[in-house]
Amino acid sequence: MSENTEVVVIGGGYAGVMAANRLTQRDDVTVTLVNPRGTFVERIRLHQLVGGTDDAVVDYREVLNEGVRLVVDTVTRIDAAGRSVVLASGSTVAYDYLIYAVGSGSADPAVSGAAAFAYPIGSLEEAQRLRPLLDAAPATAAVTVVGAGPTGIETAAELAEAGRTVTLVCGGVLGPYLHRRGRRAVAKRLAGLGVTVLDGPDTKVTAVTRDAVRIGGGRELPSDVTVWTAGFGVPDLAVRSGLSTDALGRLLTDETLTSVDDVRIVAAGDSAAPSGLPPRMSCQAAMPLGARAADTVLSRIAGEQPSTLNQVFAGQCISLGRRAGIFQFAHKNDIALWFHVAGRPGAKLKEFVCKGVVKHLADEARKPGAYGLHRLSGGGVREKLLRAESGKAPAPITAERTV
Repeated sequence: MSENTEVVVIGGGYAGVMAANRLTQRDDVTVTLVNPRGTFVERIRLHQLVGGTDDAVVDYREVLNEGVRLVVDTVTRIDAAGRSVVLASGSTVAYDYLIYAVGSGSADPAVSGAAAFAYPIGSLEEAQRLRPLLDAAPATAAVTVVGAGPTGIETAAELAEAGRTVTLVCGGVLGPYLHRRGRRAVAKRLAGLGVTVLDGPDTKVTAVTRDAVRIGGGRELPSDVTVWTAGFGVPDLAVRSGLSTDALGRLLTDETLTSVDDVRIVAAGDSAAPSGLPPRMSCQAAMPLGARAADTVLSRIAGEQPSTLNQVFAGQCISLGRRAGIFQFAHKNDIALWFHVAGRPGAKLKEFVCKGVVKHLADEARKPGAYGLHRLSGGGVREKLLRAESGKAPAPITAERTV
């Protein structure tokens, strides 16, 4: 290997930007970030883009170290044997190490008519496609939001606060992650905004048409605009490149985030499946995973054994329009506690978190290595989870392997 180490990061989201910034700690490491867009997307604000209260983008100059080379292109294949990535433009980029941080997006809906008539908002382009449609729709138009996870709840609240007539179809429980006390607080706020919440076992969507949504029991809901937030998937790049993945397509790694196929490939963010037990998809997990992935690469360059995951969760933060929100606290193992902060204080906490995410990335860009939340003690929670799942944690990869 040459004296200078070339590292390619695929994906310029929360995990990829954190990893790219952190890698610039060493002067003998050249970092290339490949991303299909020339701006950083604040995915946790996409519901605001749809509601017209934010554009959900940040200039990369604000969050990316100036030493990182940004290539605006899409990786179509990883050539692990040749240590290079093939781009949609036809060019290739060679690497000594690769960080796979392609993130996640809207899952392909299996429900009849959803792909044709419903509007997902898992990406910037999807949210931008929906926004003018809503702007053109009359204020009395019936808007149906399908899916009652954080994205669905936030979107329903944002649109209702803007004066829209909104029905939230849960397909089960409202806010499955939330403690029952937190769930009651969310339900109360949505009711105050005029959102019709349909939850329970008979609320699974069975079909979507141009002007209606059908749910269990044959019930049909008029819907001029249907927003689809039910589920997320990951790009199939790892699968297409012949790398080992879990059932969803996330790259399988050991506990140092190193691919089980190739010691030169490290994963981070929503597209990583460490030990087949990935943490919940979230920017809360993505940034620490990005930092850990970079540390793994830096350790290997230095000839040291990388550290293993020590993931800690604080809970879940959900905005309920611009004037209310909820911060649902959780155990370190990411199970909700009874305690939450709701109302206006919850909204302030949510906004603090959103601004804090960008600040963490900007701080790491200015001072690589400054971020340290990935080192917080997890109290052995992940180790216990791994033992419960498989009897023991997989041994970290120590020898170089090829595909």
